[in-house]
Amino acid sequence: MPKQQKCLVVDDSAVIREIAVRILTELNIDVGQAESASAGLDYCREFKPAAVLLDWDLPAMGALDFLRGAADLPVEERPAIVLCATENDPQQFTLARAAGAEYHILKPFDKASIQEKLVEIGFVDVSVEPESKAASK
Repeated sequence: MPKQQKCLVVDDSAVIREIAVRILTELNIDVGQAESASAGLDYCREFKPAAVLLDWDLPAMGALDFLRGAADLPVEERPAIVLCATENDPQQFTLARAAGAEYHILKPFDKASIQEKLVEIGFVDVSVEPESKAASK
């Protein structure tokens, strides 16, 4: 990639943010962090990340509030949003998709699952092969 793209990790857990930042950094992605939905929206307005890994279970202002705020950004500044959830809940994913999170991954995630999702959304060059899931087990 000629220009390193920016990805934001929005999660209230410092441990999850640390893991995601490490993985994204290994993938040569410029990473920002936010521990709340409101801080995440502020980050999006200022730095215009191309992608966001968004925790579903955020305190105070939740993921749906973040998604509504992201929908108010100018179209060309809206990031691709990947919902990160701990449960495989189709209703939750339907709500999130309707609010603007077109993608999702389950926690705990690993390098292979994040890389695969970023390739799927076009954030990472398709010539970058995701690691085999079998190799990560």
